[in-house]
Amino acid sequence: MSETTHDGTVAVSAPAPPDESLTAAQLAAKHGLTVSGARPSLVEYVRQLWDRRHFILAFSRAKLTAQYSQAKLGQLWQVATPLLNAAVYFFIFGLLLEADRGMSREVYIPFLVTGVFVFTFTQSSVMAGVRAISGNLGLVRALHFPRAALPVSFALQQLQQLLFSMIVLFAVAVGFGHYPDLSWVLIVPVLVLQFCFNTGLALIMARAGSKTPDLAQLMPFVMRTWMYASGVMFSIPIFLADKPAWIANILQWNPAAIYMDLMRFALLDPYDQKYLPDHVWAAAGGWAVLFALGGFVYFWKAEERYGRG
Repeated sequence: MSETTHDGTVAVSAPAPPDESLTAAQLAAKHGLTVSGARPSLVEYVRQLWDRRHFILAFSRAKLTAQYSQAKLGQLWQVATPLLNAAVYFFIFGLLLEADRGMSREVYIPFLVTGVFVFTFTQSSVMAGVRAISGNLGLVRALHFPRAALPVSFALQQLQQLLFSMIVLFAVAVGFGHYPDLSWVLIVPVLVLQFCFNTGLALIMARAGSKTPDLAQLMPFVMRTWMYASGVMFSIPIFLADKPAWIANILQWNPAAIYMDLMRFALLDPYDQKYLPDHVWAAAGGWAVLFALGGFVYFWKAEERYGRG
């Protein structure tokens, strides 16, 4: 390319660089560059998460060990905390407000302890999920890994904590005359379904909490309302027997109430089928699948935004 100067000579200019006319995306593709932290496909994301399964398990164990490391009683607080909560609820609802509504002490106390332990599993998973990303920004920004590993590991941490508490729950049940039988086998599928539900809920809350840190301050009020509406301290069909049937139906079909009632059905002999809603196992499975799959996809869609800005 040439042009004539003011003195009549011809000046030859350098040809335009070959990359000058390319867009940023074209330049990146030409030189093999990819977006840092780009969201992989859903199948690839699942594969990456499976590859980090050992990290997820080790991280959950470390968090569980560190949770009470500064307390003198250490891991005993894993059991003592829900037991103390159950004792407080028994004093207020069992003795003062008579929420047992005709249940004998041999039934109501293990009924209450079961409700507190099972609901605490969901409550703790939700609260841990809210802070899974926002509370671990240093880790998120320093290392490349599927971010779903964090809320999944926190839900797994709460499952391990519940398993420790189950030892005490079994002791309480036996102490009040509810001895092991074949129905106790149902505890395993109940825990599996509730863990799937809790994990999906933790994933949803992790994405929401990553952009709205104030959600962590709001959620205790939401969880407390959910607890009172789920029959932790009372049997929904007994307590609401004099109310319109649709109120009890709505409360019984909420997932927290379903998993608590199934656990009580498995553990307590007098708590039989008449206290459960129709098709309760289908409902428990439906809630678990809906939240596990829906929560996972919802979290994955924002994968490349976690830890930025």
